[in-house]
Amino acid sequence: MYRQLDDDRIIETLIRLRDRITERFPSSSLRRVSEELLTVAKESASHIAYLAKPNWPVRTSVGIAIAAMLAVLAAAASQIRLDTGTREWPVLVQAVDSAINDLVFIGIAIFFLVRIETRLKRRRALRVLHQLRSIAHVVDMHQLTKDPEQLLSNPPATASSPQRTMSRGELGRYLDYCSELLSVTSKIAALFVERFDDPVTLAAVNEIESLTAGLSRKVWQKISMLNAPV
Repeated sequence: MYRQLDDDRIIETLIRLRDRITERFPSSSLRRVSEELLTVAKESASHIAYLAKPNWPVRTSVGIAIAAMLAVLAAAASQIRLDTGTREWPVLVQAVDSAINDLVFIGIAIFFLVRIETRLKRRRALRVLHQLRSIAHVVDMHQLTKDPEQLLSNPPATASSPQRTMSRGELGRYLDYCSELLSVTSKIAALFVERFDDPVTLAAVNEIESLTAGLSRKVWQKISMLNAPV
């Protein structure tokens, strides 16, 4: 029960986080980011269900294609006459060489066909993982101008300085919400390798987890500055 991530529980957590952001910062762009992440999470549930189930139409088509190739190969092999006469040796060597080439090409074709289902699922998973990676960068952009040092030291603003209207407590909550959004983003990505064993997809998930962990560290450095005694 507690050895795998549950997509329903992640969606519930994200809904609660979205509501918390809405209640505290109803007009903020971060609320819209949380809603977008919630949409991606709900879509991901159907994608993950697709990845976990065998694609029987593809498997059936591949099985028929492989059986047809093996039948053709068997029919060709049955036409080879094994005659050890001296005059037949060049013909036999040529036939064996041709048979080996056919076996190599058929082996490559079978390997390609067997991997079709995995490639289709991988393409679908990577498409969603790319969206999650983009959302993580969007969250990072929202915390970029939230500088606690500017709030604590209150230096004179310039014409290009961002507008700073948050109190110390509000800024702390805002940064905490950014960290939670990054954490949930990585958990949604991790769902894609719970039931889909693919090294390429796993590498993409690990990349997102490393990205969100690095961005979250930056956020917590700012939170630590806010919580430091003045």
